[in-house]
Amino acid sequence: MESVSEQSVNPRRRLAVVLLLLGFFVAVCLGVMYVAGDLTRLQAAVSERDSRAALDQVKGPEQLDEALKRYPSNRLLKMLALASNDATEIDAAAQRLLSDIEPRALPKLDEVSASSRGDLDALRRDLKTAEGNAATSEARYIALTKAARDKLENDVRSLNVGDGRVSSFMAMIDERHAAWTALTSKMLASRAEYYNAYERCVALLVRDFGIYKVANGQFVFPFQSAANSYNRAAATTAAAAQRSSELNDERTKLRQSQLGRWKEFLE
Repeated sequence: MESVSEQSVNPRRRLAVVLLLLGFFVAVCLGVMYVAGDLTRLQAAVSERDSRAALDQVKGPEQLDEALKRYPSNRLLKMLALASNDATEIDAAAQRLLSDIEPRALPKLDEVSASSRGDLDALRRDLKTAEGNAATSEARYIALTKAARDKLENDVRSLNVGDGRVSSFMAMIDERHAAWTALTSKMLASRAEYYNAYERCVALLVRDFGIYKVANGQFVFPFQSAANSYNRAAATTAAAAQRSSELNDERTKLRQSQLGRWKEFLE
């Protein structure tokens, strides 16, 4: 009968113990990972539940900040706050663009009846400049919105909400930017039409300066053809001004519609 020395048994026992401890360690790690995964999923569920509960109380974009104060660590609410800030910034950029088009505050058409020839010439130059600015400003706005989008995406990714969530969020942002760009394009076109028609009115006043009269705030031209041309241009000016007012109302509605899109994003 063969005998086994104690020296040959001990290494085997030590190996068995090591393997046992290693297996125990792996099991513990897997358990921790499983629990951590469950905890992450639980935290995500709680985060979405809190987001929905908070948004149920929000009736306007300005109230979103209050919701974020109640849930300062909620990453979904932080995303929506970023979206709200983005909407404010691109709207403000559009308004600055529209304001910068005009080289100076322009009088209304019915306010130029007492203008001198020199004043009318200066007004024509300003109107031509404004029309040219309106025609070239859309490219500037597109560049501004692209820069805002790139910054927003970086900020959202820093929240670590997952690539899928970021993709769906940015798709919502791209849809909104497209809507704002389309609206701003229409506003610029309306402004350009207004300046063009206004300039045609002033051109007639410059051409017939000294021979037309003003009666009860109305221009009276010596020739019917001149009166007809002026009336057509004045009507176009008024229509373009009305269109600009309607587009401003559309802008307000677009801002208000964003809250509904944010709520849909959490569903």
